[in-house]
Amino acid sequence: MDYNRQHSVLVDEYIHSFSADVQLKLQRMRELIREAAPLVEEKISYKMPTYAQHGNLVHFAAYTKHIGFYPAPSGILAFKEQLSRFKGAKGSVQFPLDEPLPEELIRQIVEYRVKENVERSQR
Repeated sequence: MDYNRQHSVLVDEYIHSFSADVQLKLQRMRELIREAAPLVEEKISYKMPTYAQHGNLVHFAAYTKHIGFYPAPSGILAFKEQLSRFKGAKGSVQFPLDEPLPEELIRQIVEYRVKENVERSQR
C-alpha cells in the first residue's frame, strides 16, 4: 500500500471511531480541506487528521462537544474577527457539534494556510 493510501485509511479509521452524527461532521471537514487544498497530503499526526502542503497546514479532532480545528497561530490571527464567536486559543478554534460547520470560513482559512506555506517554501 502506498504512503498516501495508507494514511488515508488511518484517517478513515479515525473518523469511523466516532458516532454517526460526528462522523458526518468530520467527513465534511475532511472534504472542505481537500476542496480548498487539492494538492494536500493527508496523514495522522499528534493522533489527529493532519493536512500538509509544504509543511503542516491544519489538523482537526473530535471532542465531546466540539471539533477542534488547528490552523496554526497565523491562521487564527488572520481570521480573528470571523472566529471571535467561537472558543479558541492561540492556534486553535472549537466548532460546537450542535452547530453547522462554518464551511466558507474553513475553506478560507485552509486557502490562506496553503498560500502562506507555499510562499514560505519559495524563500
